[in-house]
Order: sequence, then C-alpha cells, then structure tokens
Amino acid sequence: MYETWSELEAACRECKKCELCKTRTNLVFGGGNKDAEVMFIGEGPGEQEDLQGLPFVGRAGQLLDKMLLAIGLDRTKVYIANMVKCRPPKNRDPFPEEQDMCIDWLRNQVYLMKPKIIVCLGRISGMRLIKHDLKITREHGLWFEKNGTLMMATLHPAALLRNPAQKPEAFKDYLALRDKIREICTSTKI
Repeated sequence: MYETWSELEAACRECKKCELCKTRTNLVFGGGNKDAEVMFIGEGPGEQEDLQGLPFVGRAGQLLDKMLLAIGLDRTKVYIANMVKCRPPKNRDPFPEEQDMCIDWLRNQVYLMKPKIIVCLGRISGMRLIKHDLKITREHGLWFEKNGTLMMATLHPAALLRNPAQKPEAFKDYLALRDKIREICTSTKI
C-alpha cells in the first residue's frame, strides 16, 4: 500500500502486470480532486482517454460532465478513476483477469482518498465493486453500504449515448446523488 498519491501514481505508471500495457498509448491513472468526498469509477479508458491520459474525456466524458454540471458538480469537486488503467483493445470490456491485475491500484486510490460516496459508472464496475450479480438496468440508483462507504451504480454514459431514451432514468440517479451529497458530505457543497 502506497501512502502518497505521487508514489502510487509513479508505481502504477510502471505497471506491466497484464497484456493491456503493451497496447496503451498512455496509462490513465485518474483525475479530479484527490480530496473529494465523491469518487466515480468507470470500467476502463477508451480511445480519447488513452490518447490524452485522462479519464472520461471523449463523448461519454462530455455527457458525464453535463450531468455533473446539472446537479452542481464538476471535476474540481469529484475524483474519477477506472477499474483498469489501460485501454482494452477496441474498447472491449476488461477481462476479469485484467481487473484482478489492476484492482490493487484502485483500492490504493480509495484508501488514500477515503471517499464518502462511490458511484460506479456502468455494470462492469458495479458488478466488481458493489455485488457480482448486480443488474444495472434494475438496480441503478440504489444505495449500498460497503466498509463505511455509500455506493451506487448508474448507467454508463457511453450506454446512454447508444440509448438516449435511458437518459431521464439515469438522471434520476444523479439527483439522488445530489441529495445524498447534501445529506452526508461536509466539504462538497452543491
């Protein structure tokens, strides 16, 4: 367990635990406010994220930014990371063994940050972090408590781009997040 963000990120950038390191342009460690009370966790970087080395900067990231802004948040008030730090080829889902190789980096990020709330973006992170049999279309927006942290899964912004009819339902999750932040967070003001 690394005790500082700089040590953790430096070690993570040297990671060669799985095959994803061979095809990455950039490792995508995470981004945003490292002192935030709210952490978003996606599944893995896409093409734009791999090119820029930053999480959620493509079309899905632009939608995420709009939804955050609609509830009074932005990237200065949250931290965004992914299950895996390197882009899976052709944006496929990260394999379980790739997640296994990368999970300790994410655990260390959570350890350093100590968020009050974790929002899992999509079924991959929801199933890995909340419960293995999570049904994202039925259980998004529900709160779960794990090790003193409140967790919720919501539909992945990329899925909302593919199926815009789900946006209103997903936005209810963001409204629930806003309400929970107002209820339990002390430094995140919205």
